[in-house]
Amino acid sequence: MNTENKRLKMPLDGLAGLKENFSTDAISGFIVFLLALPLSLGIAKASEFPPIMGLVSAIIGGLLVSFFMGSRLSIKGPAAGLIVIVAGAVAEFGGGETGWHLALGAMVFAGLIQILFGVFKMGKMVDFFPLSAIHGMLAAIGLIIIAKQIPVLLDVEPSLTKGLGPFGLLAAVPKFILNLDPKATMIGVISLLIMLGWPYIKNKTIKMIPAPLVVLIIAIPAELYMDFQHTEPAYALVHIGNLAENIKINVDFSGMAQTGMFIKYVIMFTLVGSLESLLTVKAIDLLDPFKRKSDANKDMIALGIGNTFAAVLGGLPMISEVARSSANVNNGAKTRWANFFHGFFILAFVLLASHLIELIPNTALAAMLITVGIKLAHPKEFIQTFKIGKEQLAIFLVTIFFTLFEDLLVGIAAGVLLKIIIHLFNGTPVSSLFKAPTQVSFVGDEYLVEIDKSAIFTNYLGIKNKLDSIPPGFNVTIDLKNTKLVDHSVMENLHHFEHDYEATGGHVKIVGLENHKPVSSHGLAARKNMSPSKD
Repeated sequence: MNTENKRLKMPLDGLAGLKENFSTDAISGFIVFLLALPLSLGIAKASEFPPIMGLVSAIIGGLLVSFFMGSRLSIKGPAAGLIVIVAGAVAEFGGGETGWHLALGAMVFAGLIQILFGVFKMGKMVDFFPLSAIHGMLAAIGLIIIAKQIPVLLDVEPSLTKGLGPFGLLAAVPKFILNLDPKATMIGVISLLIMLGWPYIKNKTIKMIPAPLVVLIIAIPAELYMDFQHTEPAYALVHIGNLAENIKINVDFSGMAQTGMFIKYVIMFTLVGSLESLLTVKAIDLLDPFKRKSDANKDMIALGIGNTFAAVLGGLPMISEVARSSANVNNGAKTRWANFFHGFFILAFVLLASHLIELIPNTALAAMLITVGIKLAHPKEFIQTFKIGKEQLAIFLVTIFFTLFEDLLVGIAAGVLLKIIIHLFNGTPVSSLFKAPTQVSFVGDEYLVEIDKSAIFTNYLGIKNKLDSIPPGFNVTIDLKNTKLVDHSVMENLHHFEHDYEATGGHVKIVGLENHKPVSSHGLAARKNMSPSKD
């Protein structure tokens, strides 16, 4: 693979990169625009924001953030993973237009904190949180999205869903079915079948067409044929209004008077948005055919700038969005200009063809969001977590449970706490919960990294600092023989370090696990030292 990478000519950056890769980046940006347009509308609507504000965030994420971002191939825009927090903030700040304006205040502060995260090089904070808790949080978000979008898919009267949480919405599904709108539901169900079935199409040429575009090609003519404008209630169609009339200072900081709630949402916007974005950047780096390494801190600054600016104008919080970023890579994007083009095409469409957007049935948007929810909470996520280890499944399920019953902050805190308890039960010394004694020595042309006591998610940042200080191009041996426990998060992070370091021409060898027993047959499962204790 390294030989193949050397044969690939590294794309230029900046204006030279724009000139060199104009056609490939413009084409990829256009395809991503086709994917992002309906999703941004649906995410905004599900978040209780004016639908046009989803497009405002996508435009800012493309036209502004592209110039600052530290990743080359990620796409910045509103994310389904933040729907739950945004809608919750709007509701708790009073609902409707008032709730929207006040929620924006918390988002501005979250954006400023993200800028500080980048300035103080806290992009590595993603490594502090156990992966099972993060995946549990995302699965819970998926379940909540599905629950909230089912009544929209059935086009029921919005008053029927008032005050219902995720479980209440799921329990009310029979009532929603009895009150569904047949015409709108038919479009929604067909749209859902297209979204779910599209990945199974084998023809590569057909598969290049984004599934959301196919949904719109079918849903809009069907809506026109059935004359929704005159035969259906107003909530059956998207309404966005005029862009120029909506672009103004929409933020209201008077929500700061409700101090506890304001701080809660600032933390949630910052934490969840940053985690999702950093995980996406890490994942997209692995897909980059040129094996370029993103600057996570620079990307966090860019994200914070975009979120601050978007919130002032009324837009949704944005992240590096995984589905759009993956599509960007798959469609041949070479540089950050693809993200710029995706924002440019959205702006052009809103300015020149906004009347077409108002022909989209809301049931079609609901189908797209339900598909996103299914991906986040897919049964394979539960199965994969169980394969890694029973304790990982326990953390995963506890995170989901507390997220559904309380909120995301409580959910991820419960997952982290349970993992710490499990580590203590497995013999992790209290003294090494947050600091692992790590020694780095250099002999010949080889670096030796010796880790003592435990290597777990809560102390990995210290280990990571030592690993990151090793210059590229050497032989590195990581010795874990003196650890009592190496958890799954650290095993996966060491695997990523090995991948990244070897891409620079070095070599990594992990040793000292002969006496460690894995908790499952999974290659990156947690490992417990079974040799007699020396203490």
